Amino acid sequence: MTMTEQPVETTGEETACCARHDSHGPGPGAEAPETPRERVNRRWNEILQETRVTQTGVQILFGFLLSVAFTPLFRELGTLDHAIYVTTVVLGAAATGSLIAPVSIHRFLSGQRMKDEVVDAACRLMMCGMVLLALTIGCTLLLILRFVVPGVLAEVLVGAVMLWFGLCWYALPLRLRHRAARRSRTGGS
Repeated sequence: MTMTEQPVETTGEETACCARHDSHGPGPGAEAPETPRERVNRRWNEILQETRVTQTGVQILFGFLLSVAFTPLFRELGTLDHAIYVTTVVLGAAATGSLIAPVSIHRFLSGQRMKDEVVDAACRLMMCGMVLLALTIGCTLLLILRFVVPGVLAEVLVGAVMLWFGLCWYALPLRLRHRAARRSRTGGS
């Protein structure tokens, strides 16, 4: 396997964006703590799996968006809808770039003994890509619903979906992290 390797030093405090959940010790009945090298390898494998899922979704969505401009109905859209479309395509392209970037980083840095840096950069790019993907989905939904649903109902529905994304993708994980941190400070009770 040609994964980027690097000896990992433990500094006592995790600084990588995706490592925060790894900083608490094992709870009752948990497995033995992993070594720093095992941790970075596990985190890299997790990022690879997450990347596979998100890349597929963003690429399908982006392909759909590109095809829209070549349909006869596209010419009937107003100026605002054209602006929403352009914004959506740009967001989709940015999300695609951000979510595929970990692959490029890995290819360029493979064998350079920089696995910690690769994992940290990949994590940050994935988080950025997820925000861009959520915005792309929201704009796509807005474009479609403005065409299908009369009045302000389209905007209300898109707002509700974006709120749902915010709750599922950001608020819930942050709440779970906060709860785990609070539990580890109080000794697991």
